[in-house]
Amino acid sequence: MTIETLVAANNEFGFDLFAKLHIQDKDKNIFCSPLSVATALAMTYNGAAGETHLAMKRALKYGSMNHADINQSSQSLMAKLKSADPKVELLIANSLWARQGVAFNPAFLDRNRQFFGAEVAALDFASPQAVKTINGWVNQNTKGKIPTIIEQIGGDQVMFLINAVYFKGQWQKKFDGALTQPQPFHLADGKTKQTPMMAQAGNYPHFKGENFQAVSLPYGQGGAALYLFLPNEGVSLNSFLSGLNFQNWQQWMSSFRNAPGDVKLPRFKMDYSSELNDSLKAIGMGIAFERGKADFSGIREQKDLFISQVKHKAVLEVNEEGSEAAAATSVAIGITSVRREPERFNFVADRPFLLAIRDQQTGAILFLGAVFEPM
Repeated sequence: MTIETLVAANNEFGFDLFAKLHIQDKDKNIFCSPLSVATALAMTYNGAAGETHLAMKRALKYGSMNHADINQSSQSLMAKLKSADPKVELLIANSLWARQGVAFNPAFLDRNRQFFGAEVAALDFASPQAVKTINGWVNQNTKGKIPTIIEQIGGDQVMFLINAVYFKGQWQKKFDGALTQPQPFHLADGKTKQTPMMAQAGNYPHFKGENFQAVSLPYGQGGAALYLFLPNEGVSLNSFLSGLNFQNWQQWMSSFRNAPGDVKLPRFKMDYSSELNDSLKAIGMGIAFERGKADFSGIREQKDLFISQVKHKAVLEVNEEGSEAAAATSVAIGITSVRREPERFNFVADRPFLLAIRDQQTGAILFLGAVFEPM
């Protein structure tokens, strides 16, 4: 069992989830961290049994991996990601918050503590301080980018499993602020919006696909990079996204070649929040949400637990210096070819586009987003 197997599973799950979010939020900006959601659900999966275990295994693309494989590979992946590039700051943190007075399987808590480095704490969920404590942890571990993940604690909620990811990378080649100029961004509805457009020229990993082109902009020493996918003029981002899947992604990643070109990219921010219950049910995890049917007997022997809510928040800022992004995921448990000189390209992201922040060493997709309108 290798890290590569887990990364492939997480990435494939991420594309499935992204497709459901796109259906849910058609023509709206989407930004999420497949790594964050997959990690929070992997911690939860440690307590799944029976049909719930099988449904989560299928949805999370775990294939022949067993619990030990997933736990050990998750531990190795987190260690590898954190040490990937000294000029890229990547923080990954996990926590588990349990309702005081409710008995849980110590082995479940220990596995998440050991393999996911989860901080495990019991709280008085009836106290207003509990919400502040959990949100304070998220705020701290996203460097203030995501100040809250939960608003309140329901009377039937007995556990929260939370993942936080923070990323900050400076461009290997910064954009010159003097070259940033207002330029029309062509929205999906045919209207335009004046947007500060950053510009630079150089040699970049680039490729032309069918009806789109893509470019990769490295951060730091190249340990992470921003990938941008721009549909050709006259081709909608919705049309492009209909062909976005794990198999195509793998093929695209092997298609980039260095080429000289000019890049223009909006300076923008994104702020995205979504409850993932319906999307996760749509990719086959429904039984885990069913009161009375879900089986999390690995968390406690009584088969009285179910997932009551999965929430995800993610933010991104892209400017001349680099990119800063953060995400948090909360799982609430309720009880009950031939070489030739490349042509020069011109990449002007002045219409809706797809973006991804990828760890170059492991291939893990840290963040994935669709920009319909730069804010």
